[in-house]
Amino acid sequence: MAYRQSLMKYAEKYGVSRASRKYNKGRSYIYFWRARWDGSVASLACQSRRPHSHPNQHTEAELKLIRDMRRRNPQLGLVELWHRLKQRSYTRRSESLFRVMRKLGMFPQEKKKKTYTPQPYQQMTRPGERIQVDVKIVPRRRVMDPELCLFQYTAIDEFSRLRFLDAYPEQSTYSSADFLKRLVKWYARRGIRVECVQTDNGFEFTNRFSNSKRDIQTLFEKTAAELGVQHKLIRPYTPRHNGKVERSHREDQKRFYSVHSFFSLADFHKQLAVHNRRSNNLPMRPLQWFSPLEFLVQFVGQTYTMYV
Repeated sequence: MAYRQSLMKYAEKYGVSRASRKYNKGRSYIYFWRARWDGSVASLACQSRRPHSHPNQHTEAELKLIRDMRRRNPQLGLVELWHRLKQRSYTRRSESLFRVMRKLGMFPQEKKKKTYTPQPYQQMTRPGERIQVDVKIVPRRRVMDPELCLFQYTAIDEFSRLRFLDAYPEQSTYSSADFLKRLVKWYARRGIRVECVQTDNGFEFTNRFSNSKRDIQTLFEKTAAELGVQHKLIRPYTPRHNGKVERSHREDQKRFYSVHSFFSLADFHKQLAVHNRRSNNLPMRPLQWFSPLEFLVQFVGQTYTMYV
C-alpha cells in the first residue's frame, strides 16, 4: 500500500503518463487506483471481489424455513433436518443447506483444545543418572532366514550418550529383564552406576495399559526393583520423550542396517558388537565433538576401556 501511495502522489504531481513510465505501470492501473484514492493509505488496500448476491442464492422464504425448523428441532442432524425440509418444498441439496447453516452460525463452535506446553527438559548432571531403553525391530529384508526374527535392545546414557546394544530373538518381558541385568553390569564395568531406566509403555516393559494384568508387575519391573533401579515411563504416544534412543535408532538404520545382512542370531550379535564399539567412538556434536568414551574421560578423569 505504501508503494501505491507513492505512485498516487507522483501521478498527482507529475501526471499519469510520467508516473506510468517511472513506475512501469499501465495508465489504466493508475486510473483505477486514483479513483479509489482519497488521500489515505487505507483506501489503497485490496478489497474482496466476492459478489454480494447470486441469482441462485437462498431466498428469504427458504432462509426463514431453515431458521424456524432449526429453532423447533435443535437436536436434529443435518441429514434428518434436510429430509424434513424437503417435505416442506425445500428443493436445495444437502451441501447447500450445510453451507447456509454454517454461514448463519447454526453449528456450535468447536471448543478450543488446550495447548500442550511441554515441560522443560531436565538436563542430566552425571553418568548413569538416567538411561533410555528401547527396542528396534531388525528390518526383515536384512535377515536371510525367513523364519528368524531379530530385535536390537538399546540402552543410552543421557549424560554421556554411551550406548549398550544387545541382540535377542524375541521382544518380550523376559528379553527386557535379561537386557536390564546385562546393561547394569556393562555400565558398572565402566564405573557407571545405573540409577534410573526410562522406557516407553510397551508390554515388554510394563502392563500399564493391559486390561487384565494392569496390577501385575512384569518381569522387567521386578528385575528393576531387585537391582535397585528406578523404572520411569514416558508419556503415552510421545516417543520424543525417549528422543535420544529414538535418534540413535535412526543412525543405526543409516549406518548399520542399510549395509549389513544377518544369517543367524550369533552372526547378528557379532556384527552388532562391532557396531556398538564403533558408535561409542564416534564424535558427537552434543558432546562438543568428543566421542562418548572421550567425554567420560573428560568428565571422570580416568581412562575407560571398551569391553563387550
